[in-house]
Amino acid sequence: MVHAGARDWNRYAGAGGEALDADRLRRIARLVRLARLMDTAIRFPFLGVRFGADSVLGLVPVIGDASGALIGAYIINEARRLGLPPQKLAQMAGNVGMDAVLGSVPLLGDVFDLYFKSHRRNVQMILDHFGLDGEELKAARTF
Repeated sequence: MVHAGARDWNRYAGAGGEALDADRLRRIARLVRLARLMDTAIRFPFLGVRFGADSVLGLVPVIGDASGALIGAYIINEARRLGLPPQKLAQMAGNVGMDAVLGSVPLLGDVFDLYFKSHRRNVQMILDHFGLDGEELKAARTF
């Protein structure tokens, strides 16, 4: 028996046809929020450039870039658990690797971090894989 308020989350499926239930949608919504925190949480008032915790942490030599890479590894692992194909996971790992390596260059790496948003890029790959947008994720948070 289906609860009267239950939503049919199975209509959202990835390129591989795997269905998304409410729990998986909540996990994706959590990744979206994490990527926003890491990459675009704060906006420079007059420049319009957004930055997040990854840019701030990147100011701390070695530890900052390593912590950003660990968050990136968490997002990739969640993508793996959600069923993204290996080629997309490899592309996501390349994004995190480039962010970690180029972001570690003093001064230039900090500027690079402002413009290359690896966490947002990777979460967007997850959203694209499942054909999701913001409305489905808002609904997942209220379910």
